[in-house]
Amino acid sequence: MYTPKHFEEPRIEVMHELMRARPLATLVTLTSHGLEANHIPLHLIDQPAPFGTLRGHVARANPLWRDFAKDTEVLAIFHGPDSYITPSWYATKKETGKVVPTWNYAVVHACGMLRVIDDAAWVRAQLEALTAHNEAGLARPWAVSDAPHEYTEKLIGSIVGFEIVITKLSGKWKVSQNQPAQNQAGIVEGLGSSGLRDAAEMAALVAAGAKNPR
Repeated sequence: MYTPKHFEEPRIEVMHELMRARPLATLVTLTSHGLEANHIPLHLIDQPAPFGTLRGHVARANPLWRDFAKDTEVLAIFHGPDSYITPSWYATKKETGKVVPTWNYAVVHACGMLRVIDDAAWVRAQLEALTAHNEAGLARPWAVSDAPHEYTEKLIGSIVGFEIVITKLSGKWKVSQNQPAQNQAGIVEGLGSSGLRDAAEMAALVAAGAKNPR
C-alpha cells in the first residue's frame, strides 16, 4: 500500500480500534486460480504481541479453506470511514482557485499465514466470541446459546474455522493532513452539513489530525 509519511498511522492501538469497530474484512488469498477476495467478519485477539491474531470462519462449501497457497501470506483489509472531499470546502479556493477534489479514508492492512481449524469446539468458541463482540452494544444481546443446541451443532458442522497470526500491520489515515489549517476547518464544517455517509466520523478524524499533525 502506497503510504506517504504524513498519512501513515503507526500506532497499533489505533489500528486495532478500527479493526474492532469495523470487523468486516476483505480477505485476499492466492489460489490455484489466482487471487481471490472474500468478505468475512474477523475477530481480533490481542495475542501474540505485538499485532495479535485474527479468527474467523467460512462455509464448508467455500473453497477458501482448501485452495490457498500454504507458503504465502494472506492479506486482510479493514475499511474505516471514507468520504468524498469537495474543493468547495477549501478556504484557499477563494484565494487561488488551485484546488481539486479528493477522497479521504482510513484503512488497515493485516498480513499473516492462514491456518485452517476444522474443529467443532474451536468453531463454537469462535462464534461465541465473535457474536459477543458484535452484540455487546445492543440493548438485548443475543448469544449462540439462545438457539437450540441441535440447531447450532448442525450449523457448526457446515462451517470451517481459521486464524491468522498477524506478522505485518499497516495503517493509512488519509484525512487531509496535507491541507493547511483553514482548509481542514472548512472540511470539518462542510462534512458536518453534507449528510454524506461517514461524514461525522470523517470530520472527527480530520479534526484530530489537525490537532495532532504527524
